[in-house]
Amino acid sequence: MSPLGKLLVIGFGPGDMEHITKRALDALAESEVIIGYNTYVDLIRPLLNGQEIVRTGMTEEVSRAQEAVRQAEMGKKVAVISSGDAGVYGMAGLVYEVLMQKGWRREDGVEVEVVPGISAIQSCASLLGAPVMHDACTISLSDHLTPWETIVKRVEAAASADFVIALYNPRSGRRTRQIVETQSILLRYRDPQTPVGLVKSAYRERQQVIVTTLEDMLNHDIGMLTTVIIGNSSTTVYDGLIVTPRGYQRKYTLDATEQALKPHQRLRTEAEPWSLGAQEDTPQAGAAPTTPAGPSASGAAVATQARPQAMAAVQATTAVQTGAATPASLAAEALSRLAVGGKLPGAANARWSGQAPTAESTAGTAAVAGAGAPAGMATGGFGKPALFEVGVSPGVGNKKFTARQMALLAEVAGDDGELEYTPDHQIVLRVPCADPEEMVGRLRDERFIVMPIGDVFKVKACDFCNMEKDDAVPVAEHLQVVLGGLQAPKETSIALNGCGMACYGAVLEDIGIVYRKGGYDLFLGGKKFGRNAHAAQPVAEGIPGDQITDIVENVIAEYKEKGHPNERFHKFFKRVGVVAGFRHEDAPATVEVNAVCGD
Repeated sequence: MSPLGKLLVIGFGPGDMEHITKRALDALAESEVIIGYNTYVDLIRPLLNGQEIVRTGMTEEVSRAQEAVRQAEMGKKVAVISSGDAGVYGMAGLVYEVLMQKGWRREDGVEVEVVPGISAIQSCASLLGAPVMHDACTISLSDHLTPWETIVKRVEAAASADFVIALYNPRSGRRTRQIVETQSILLRYRDPQTPVGLVKSAYRERQQVIVTTLEDMLNHDIGMLTTVIIGNSSTTVYDGLIVTPRGYQRKYTLDATEQALKPHQRLRTEAEPWSLGAQEDTPQAGAAPTTPAGPSASGAAVATQARPQAMAAVQATTAVQTGAATPASLAAEALSRLAVGGKLPGAANARWSGQAPTAESTAGTAAVAGAGAPAGMATGGFGKPALFEVGVSPGVGNKKFTARQMALLAEVAGDDGELEYTPDHQIVLRVPCADPEEMVGRLRDERFIVMPIGDVFKVKACDFCNMEKDDAVPVAEHLQVVLGGLQAPKETSIALNGCGMACYGAVLEDIGIVYRKGGYDLFLGGKKFGRNAHAAQPVAEGIPGDQITDIVENVIAEYKEKGHPNERFHKFFKRVGVVAGFRHEDAPATVEVNAVCGD
C-alpha cells in the first residue's frame, strides 16, 4: 500500500444488506474515514464500527471527492461510498478527475481501489423479470452536468438502434419535462405498447415495482429514486414479468426436447446464416438475411414458425447459382438429411422436406426441410426449388372462387405443382417455388386468405346459406383474423355454423360454434375420425355476440399455454379437466365396430 494512504471507492448496491458484496463489507471495515451523501451514509450505518464520518448533501460531490483525496494524502484509508456501482454515475470517475487535476500518478500517488457493486439497471431488472437480456444502454436524464441536446441525441440513437434502455435520474422536483420529451422521442421509434418497467427504491423499504407500457408510463409516479427500463422491439410481458428474448429461437426449438443441431454443430458458421462470417462466405454478402415469415395478425401468413432449418435455407439458392457450397447450403443439406430420416423433432420433420442429395449429387445443392418456407429464395433437393405448401380459400364463409382466382391458381401451380381440395374448405397448393414471398403476395392481391399448413389453428365456417343468413359472419371473420394460422400444439379446427341446422358439422370439430336464436352455443373437444369418434361436448348456450370471441380466445390461449406438443385438443380437454371455466365430461360409451377395412 502507498504510504500516502488509500482511497476505497465503494459501490454498496441497491441498499439492503443482502446485496452488498463481501469485498465492499471488508473495505468498509478496514476504512478509517467514511465519506458520502447523507442518505447513503444512513443506509450503511449498521455496518460501521466507529469510523470517522464525513457526510454532505446533494450537489456536494466535488467537495466529497476533494476531502477524500486530502485525507488519503494524509495517510488514511478513506472510503467514498456510492449506491449501486461506484463506476456507473457514481463517485469513481469524479475521484479520478480530482486526482488527475493534482497530477496524480499510480506508481507514486495514493492507492485507489474501486469496489464494484450491483448497479440499478441490474437490481431493477431482477425485480422486473429479465428485460436486459439483449443489448442495452443506460442514459441519465439529468441535464445539470450534460447539455440537454446531447442527451436528446443519445436517446434518439438508442431508440433507433433498438437498444433496451435504462433511464437514470428520470425526474426531480425541478426537472419535470425531460421524461416527457424522452417519451415523445421514443414513441417515434417504438410501439406504444412496448413494455416498460418502473422500479422505485429497489430492495429498500419503500420498494415499488410497476409494469406498464411506453404509452402509459407517465401516468405513474416517477421520481429521482425511480429507474425506468424500456424494452426493445422483441420484449414481451409474460405473467406480469418483462422478458427480452436473447435470440435462442433463431437456432433452437424451445419446446422440443431434441434439437435439430447437435452440440458440436451449434457454433459453426453454417448454423448461423445471419452472422458476419456466413455473409463473408456468401457471394451475396451485402444482402441482409431474410427472416422466415410467421403468422401475422391478419391470420394470412405462410410459415408456422422460424425453425432453424428454415433459417438455413434463406441463402441456399446462392450455392446453386454459383456452383459453390455455402455455409447456408451445407446447413440446409444436413438438416434435410435429418428430416428425411425422421430425426427432427415435432413439426420440424416436415411432410415436404425435399429429397436429400446423395454423395454423388452436385456440390452446392440444398434441400429445405419444413412445411411452408421462409420469405426469400429457397431450393429443394438437387438444386430444384423447394416444394412450398400453403392453404388458400376465397373467404371464411365464401365458398365461391372467381374465374380470376382459379386462373391464378392454375398459373401458380403450373405443370409441376398440384392443387388439392380439402374438407376444410380450402385448396392446398403445393408447388416448387424459389420465392414464396412473391407468390403469397400475388395470392393475397387476388383476395385469397393464405394460411400455413401444419400444426396451426384453422378457422372454417359454413356458407351461411349462400350468405343469406349472415348474422354470424363478423364473428367468423374476427376469429380468422385473430386466430387463423397461429401455431398450435396440434392442428386444431375452429368451426362456426350460421344457424341451428349446423349442416356443416361444426359440432364434430375440435371447437364448434353454432349461431342459434340470437346467441352462440359452444362445443369443445370433438373427434371426427377413428373408432371412438364423437361429437364435441356442449359447454355453453346462448352466449352473447359481444362475448363469444373473447371466450374462444381464452380457450385457445389456455390450450397454447398448457397443451403438450402433438396433443390433440380433445385429449388436452380431457387431461386438464377444465378449460376457460368449462368442465370436461366423459362422452357416453361408444359401440366399437370392427371396420371392414381393418382400420
